[in-house]
Amino acid sequence: MSNSSDRIAVVIGGASGIGWASARALAADGCRVTVADRNGDGARARAGELGAPHTATEVDVTDEASVQCLFEEIGPLDVVVNCAGFGSLGLITDLAVSEFRAVVDVCLNGSFIVAKYAGQKLRDGGSLVTISSLNGRQPAIGMSAYCAAKAGVSMLTQVAALEMGPRGIRVNAIAPGLVDTPLTEGSYAVPGLVEDYLENTALGRSGKPEEIADAVVFICSQKAAWLTGEVLDLNGGAHLKRYPDVLGHVMKLAEPQ
Repeated sequence: MSNSSDRIAVVIGGASGIGWASARALAADGCRVTVADRNGDGARARAGELGAPHTATEVDVTDEASVQCLFEEIGPLDVVVNCAGFGSLGLITDLAVSEFRAVVDVCLNGSFIVAKYAGQKLRDGGSLVTISSLNGRQPAIGMSAYCAAKAGVSMLTQVAALEMGPRGIRVNAIAPGLVDTPLTEGSYAVPGLVEDYLENTALGRSGKPEEIADAVVFICSQKAAWLTGEVLDLNGGAHLKRYPDVLGHVMKLAEPQ
C-alpha cells in the first residue's frame, strides 16, 4: 500500500454530510482526494474548498457506466469510501414497489456496483469502506426498504472481504446511528422523534459527521491493517436498545390538533 503522503482516495457522496467530513479528514491525513457526488456542482465546490491537488467529479451509483467511468478516470487508487444512500418511509402494505426499488437501487445495488469497480482499481493493500446504518441490524417500522438494503450491505461487505482478501484489500462498513447531517435535518422537525431516539441511545446524544470520518481514517490506515469484513456499530450504543417508532411520530403530525 502507498505511503500516507501519496495515497489516492475517492469519496462517493462526498459533497455533504458524512461524505464531506470523510473527504476533509482523508485529505488532512495526506490522501489526494477525489470528491464524487451525484451533485456535481456541490462536489466541485467541496474540492475547491480542499484546494489542489484534490479534484471532483459527478457520479451516479445506480448507473454502472457512470461508476465505471469514475474509476477509469482515477486509475489505480488506495482508498474508496462510499457514502451514497437515502431512505423512505411507509408500511410495507402501503409502500409503492417503485419506491422500495429506488432505495435498494442506491443503497444496495449502488454499493455492489461501487465494490465491483473499486475491486478492479484498488491497489493491493487498499481499503474499501461503505457507510451503512444502524438499520442494517435494527428493524424499524415503516423503513422496510432501507433496513433490507442496509442489511444486504453488511453481507455484501463480508463477501467482498473474502474475495478481495488475497490481494490484501480490506473491505469494511461503518453503521452509524443518528448523525447530524443535512439528510437527518427533517427528524428535528418531528415533535418527540429525536428525543425518543436519544432516550434509546446509551450515550444519550446524536453523532457528528467528524466522528464517523475519524473512523473512516482509522479503518483506511495501517493501524487497522488486520481489520476486514467488519461492520462497525458507531452509534453511541443505540444498537443496545430499541429503534424509535419513526412512522408513528410522523403520523402524529397528520392528526387533527
